[in-house]
Amino acid sequence: MVDLFSAQVLETPDSIAVVYSDESLSYSELDKRSNQLAHYLQGQGVKPDDLVGICLDRGLDMIVGLLGILKSGGAYVPIAPDYPQDRIDYIVEDTGIELLLTSGEGCFVKEGVSLLNLESDRELLSTYSSSDLEPMLKPDNLAYVIYTSGSTGKPKGVMIEHRSIVNRLLWMQLNYQLGSEDAILQKTPFNFDVSVWEFFWPLFNGAKLVVAEPEKHKETSYLKKIIQKQNVTIIHFVPSMLGIFLEETELEDYHNLRHVLCSGEELLPDHVRLFKDKLKNQKLDNLYGPTEGAIDVSFWEVPLDDLNKKVLIGKPISNIQIYITDSNLNLQPMGVIGELCIGGIGVARGYLNRSELTTDKFVPNPFKEGERIYKTGDLARWLPDGNVEFLGRKDNQVKIRGHRIELGEIENILSESPIVEKCCVVAKEDNSGSKYLVGYVVLAGDLDREELNEFLKERLPNYMIPSLWEVLEAMPITTNGKLDRNYLEKLKDSFKSLQEYVAPRSDVEESLVVIWQDLLGVERVGIYDNFFELGGHSLMVTQLVSKIRKEFEVEISVREIFQFTCIDELSSYICYKVINYNESLIEETNVDINI
Repeated sequence: MVDLFSAQVLETPDSIAVVYSDESLSYSELDKRSNQLAHYLQGQGVKPDDLVGICLDRGLDMIVGLLGILKSGGAYVPIAPDYPQDRIDYIVEDTGIELLLTSGEGCFVKEGVSLLNLESDRELLSTYSSSDLEPMLKPDNLAYVIYTSGSTGKPKGVMIEHRSIVNRLLWMQLNYQLGSEDAILQKTPFNFDVSVWEFFWPLFNGAKLVVAEPEKHKETSYLKKIIQKQNVTIIHFVPSMLGIFLEETELEDYHNLRHVLCSGEELLPDHVRLFKDKLKNQKLDNLYGPTEGAIDVSFWEVPLDDLNKKVLIGKPISNIQIYITDSNLNLQPMGVIGELCIGGIGVARGYLNRSELTTDKFVPNPFKEGERIYKTGDLARWLPDGNVEFLGRKDNQVKIRGHRIELGEIENILSESPIVEKCCVVAKEDNSGSKYLVGYVVLAGDLDREELNEFLKERLPNYMIPSLWEVLEAMPITTNGKLDRNYLEKLKDSFKSLQEYVAPRSDVEESLVVIWQDLLGVERVGIYDNFFELGGHSLMVTQLVSKIRKEFEVEISVREIFQFTCIDELSSYICYKVINYNESLIEETNVDINI
């Protein structure tokens, strides 16, 4: 097996391959629909190494689309439908894609790009052959191109070949032994590389792929229900979300869950202690790897009998080498900090259309002639037991709730705003240890936080928008004339409301004030204060949803929190939701419900 499109389990054609909400596809149905799509794509001229865009929400069509592109010989380019139009346009232009798969209401792209709607064009696709396609791919053909944040102000496309990702999946099967009785929950957005193993590992091995509904994957109550209902056995969490999930969920009925995998940011001892307390019989693994290394390059089975031990990133997976080097690519002795470099079959082809950056980051391997290594920019060291300890970054790249962010990309775009003279963006930690972004600006005019937010939202994904804006008269400078980031990182921030303080007027509002104060770590909250202006971020929203459900016994979604951002609105909406069984709540508020 040298390519991803070989993910066909013909021994179990009638067993369920994919489940989404109340819908499902058997392996034979998935094979049929993806084959028809692949024949269509080949008829449009798609051949090995051709890039095909795919822009749609999670669902059955997404699985058919991904597998169909790979079977046709093409490589897929995932484009999140909620990306700003500027970012969608850039990816389409940078890749030069001529064909984009979409679904539902579709995706707006420039002229010259053909659109295939997997929902409305299903009848057209049904006229194509459902027979298997002739193998045509080689190990070094492209499987996908995933875009990550770029320090120059533009995202960069990482090119991953079939041999790299197949090696990663075969190692995973060797290590975790997935079988037909297993179920994997797919909840990572498909523009992040963890999604690749969530999609294709179960399809390689006849297991069930359970696809989480869009946005609901952020809600702990939904995750609990779907894990139990679908008997999920293996699941992935970003560590910060794992902490929230464990804190907010009672886990007494998780007898089917056998393994939890973590990656995307640093797994902390507190996470491990909580895991040991809540999940008695499950295993926990910490995985590490950049997109340029085909998802993960190392793993560590967390020893739950030593809860005070620092969490490591472990040892290399099969056919991967890890080197810890100095700035001249000399190997560092055991225990000495250096840059973590990756060699072996998992190393990406490079960055699409970025030859200079590729040459800088993917360099000849000084330890193996004819091969390359990828310089990650991560700091690490070898320990005497042969494991690797991760020690942070050597540059301004950060990981926030699993999202890889180049602060320079935000700063470059922010500097284009007409009201910004100078700027700097830093990552900080809140009271719970979760990271958030702070934008420091020297202004050419008056501060308008909403204007700055809107300016960035038109150009960047929401997770790259600072939670707090601070105005400075001048940027701090070091003695050698450079921007003093250390000073800004240590500077105490003050989340301030733009609204005049108004006290709560009802028991519902009073309860919400207490919840907000606890989450945000602020002393006073008014009913017209904006949750996000007071320091709220997407991970806090997950906690807020859980606390509201417990306090008011009402179902509320993450998306609704983003819609009702102040206590006045949120209180009215909560009362609206419970009106059928508790009319007294409405009477207590003494305010109109304007939904």
